[in-house]
Amino acid sequence: MTIVIKRRPNESVTAFVNRANQVIRKSGILLEARKRKFNYPQPNKRAKKLSAIHKIKVLQEVERKKKWGLN
Repeated sequence: MTIVIKRRPNESVTAFVNRANQVIRKSGILLEARKRKFNYPQPNKRAKKLSAIHKIKVLQEVERKKKWGLN
């Protein structure tokens, strides 16, 4: 979605910036961009599986070290 805002004749820069900010705020573009900023894609099946396997291996290693008194 594109918004085109042109400066009116004899309009001060401050008034133009304020008007532009108001138009952008009302359009909801900025809100949408802020929502998408931290929207990470869902991991696929393979990534979930690898993560679970890694977690199990790390927990086994921790248990082994506890057993040996190395932790």
